[in-house]
Amino acid sequence: MEIAVASGKGGTGKTLVATCLARILAEYNPIVIDADVEEPNAGLVMPHRVIDTKPAFRPVPEVDMESCTLCGKCAELCRFNALVVLPSEVMVFTELCHSCGLCAYMCPENAINEVNHKIGDIEESDLLSGGQLITGRLLVGEVQSPPLIKAARETRRQDSEYRLVDCPPGTTCPAIESIRDSDFCLLVTEPSLFGAHDLELSIAATKLLDVRTGIIINRWQGDDADVGIIAREQDIPILERIPYSLELAKSYAKGENPLTAMPELQVILENVIKMVKERVA
Repeated sequence: MEIAVASGKGGTGKTLVATCLARILAEYNPIVIDADVEEPNAGLVMPHRVIDTKPAFRPVPEVDMESCTLCGKCAELCRFNALVVLPSEVMVFTELCHSCGLCAYMCPENAINEVNHKIGDIEESDLLSGGQLITGRLLVGEVQSPPLIKAARETRRQDSEYRLVDCPPGTTCPAIESIRDSDFCLLVTEPSLFGAHDLELSIAATKLLDVRTGIIINRWQGDDADVGIIAREQDIPILERIPYSLELAKSYAKGENPLTAMPELQVILENVIKMVKERVA
């Protein structure tokens, strides 16, 4: 079972929930995928030992100028303006290329080949608490993270009964790629105007992807605020509420085990696991 832990905005507690779920499920040797590849931080709060690192690539076009007739077909077809045909050469802008392969497929002279372009690394680690951590690390300067997220999610896919995806914030392409095809999505939010606004966007995304969804309210202080209204209107269940705790925040900031600082958190998340199982079954 693959559970995506997502949210519409940053700072709501996605990594807190994902890593605590991994600790609770330690006996099953869960796999945690840190899909926030631009700023992975699950490893900062989960002691681990790196066992392997491998590069990740995506295909980009390479033009053979000896075969190219500068007909301009490739640039004409490219929806992302990744190729520009000049009087004496074809320029390829890899940062704009979406690796669709259309230019190579349609080139009348077969002058375009796809070559591997490195976008980052995938780091595999053993968690000291039990299980594995898969971390995607996007190279500085790379602007397209979805291919790396996809590669990280495909790593060791069949190796565990439970897979937890710590998603990037937002509802753009990286978040969509992180949630896509999951068995269940936990949307972590907070009872604030910003939290409610971005939660509504996230619910729209999970409905579009047809992924079963539940809400966890973090930093709860006795009032669901607008989050409760949105949950009722969108018919998405609020699975649990994590009370506001200064001690939990201090412990988490130090990299300590949050379940020790706030024992009731374990009960809360065990209940979340139970409800997710019931909905996925």
